[in-house]
Amino acid sequence: MLTTRTLAQGKEQAAVAQAVQQLKQLMIDPDKAKLESLASDDLSYGHSTGKIEDKKAFVEALTSGSSDFKTIDLTEETITVVDNTAMVRHKLMAETANDGKPGQAKLAVLLVWVKQKGNWKLLARQAVKI
Repeated sequence: MLTTRTLAQGKEQAAVAQAVQQLKQLMIDPDKAKLESLASDDLSYGHSTGKIEDKKAFVEALTSGSSDFKTIDLTEETITVVDNTAMVRHKLMAETANDGKPGQAKLAVLLVWVKQKGNWKLLARQAVKI
């Protein structure tokens, strides 16, 4: 028998999973307004190179093509929700064309989401090369 807490946890995990999928699609096909809506104003976005971006730089990099994802495949995803915070871990394999140069990304990623005004917002991201 499922408890109310288990049902609520499952509902929130599903909502976070949907936000992750929306982020994935926006990284492939960027839309400035949607990216700004999905990201927290306090976003800290860490790249596998050690570069850290705030919300403005994150949105600019994707919309300008300096960070250009052609395909993204996410695997081994886990989602843990604690109160209004969610942690997502997954592996990301991608075809890229950053600044027009073809490449590949093979990363382990940690995303931190926070629920603000009823919506899940990306608060932090850190990637490491694998």
